[in-house]
Amino acid sequence: MDNKMAAKKGERSSKNKAVAVDEAAVQKISLARIKEFAGEVKSEFKKIVWPDRKVTIGSTGVVLVLVFLVSVYLGAVDLFIGKLVSYILK
Repeated sequence: MDNKMAAKKGERSSKNKAVAVDEAAVQKISLARIKEFAGEVKSEFKKIVWPDRKVTIGSTGVVLVLVFLVSVYLGAVDLFIGKLVSYILK
């Protein structure tokens, strides 16, 4: 029985050493992969075609108008439901 336990302890210590070596390799690989990823992101950003000022202002105007219309609609619905509930409760 003692031989089995000693063998298991030996396996564990060798596994721990292997894990430590693997973690060090992963950290080195991770740093290289992070640098590679950052370089790829930079090159992809150069490919982006950003909208010009006219398109940006037009899109902003559309968003503002829609936000205003939705807020007016929701305010009217809220007012109507509030009046309805107060009428029912009286």
